[in-house]
Amino acid sequence: MDCIFCKVANKEIRATVVYEDDQVVAFEDLNPQAPVHVLVIPRKHIPTVLDMTSEDTAVVGHMFEVAGRIARDREVAQRGFRMVINCNAEAGQSVYHIHLHVIGGRAMHWPPG
Repeated sequence: MDCIFCKVANKEIRATVVYEDDQVVAFEDLNPQAPVHVLVIPRKHIPTVLDMTSEDTAVVGHMFEVAGRIARDREVAQRGFRMVINCNAEAGQSVYHIHLHVIGGRAMHWPPG
C-alpha cells in the first residue's frame, strides 16, 4: 500500500508526532491553517468515512477523544477549536486515509472555505 498516512503511522515517514497509542497517531500538519493544526489518524487504513464499518466506530470515537486531549494540551479548548473530517475530492480530501483535523488558536469563521 502506498498511503502516506500509513507510512507515518508505521514510522516509515517522519512526522512531528504529538500523541500516539495502539489505535491512533496524532501529528502536526505540514501545511498548518492555524497556530494549532494537528491531524489525528487511525493506524488502520480507512480510505474515507464512506468506507467505515461498525467495527470502526470505537477507533473513530477514540480519534475524537484524542482531539479533545490535544485541544486541552495546546490550550485552545476553552477559547474554541474546530474538528474537521473531509470526505472525497470536492470536500478537500487529498489523502485517502481518514484523518481528523484539530484546528485552533485563531478565530474560525463560518461558512468555511
